[in-house]
Amino acid sequence: MRRKAEHMATRWRGLSDPSRLVILEALRSGGSTVSEVIRVTGLTQSKVSNYLGCLYRRGFVRGEQEGRLVRYNLSDHRVALLLRLSEELPADAARDVSA
Repeated sequence: MRRKAEHMATRWRGLSDPSRLVILEALRSGGSTVSEVIRVTGLTQSKVSNYLGCLYRRGFVRGEQEGRLVRYNLSDHRVALLLRLSEELPADAARDVSA
C-alpha cells in the first residue's frame, strides 16, 4: 500500500506546478506542437520542452511524430476530466461552506 501511495505522489507532483497545468489546459482543446504551446502559454521554449517531458514521463501527455515536429495531446480523456474536477470540487466545497 505504501509503494502505491509513493507512486501516486510522484505522479501528482507532475501537476504541482502552475506552468505544467497551463500546458495541460492548452492541450485540452486538442493537440499542439511545442511552438503552439509556447504561443498560447507565453512560456519559454526550454520550459515548455522540460515540462512536456515531465508530463510525458508521468503519463499525462503523449507525443506523435509528424514529420520533424511532435504533436502533443493529453494521453487520455480522463486527464481532461481530472482537470475539470480539480476546478469544480473546490468551487463546490466553497459553496457548501458558505451555505
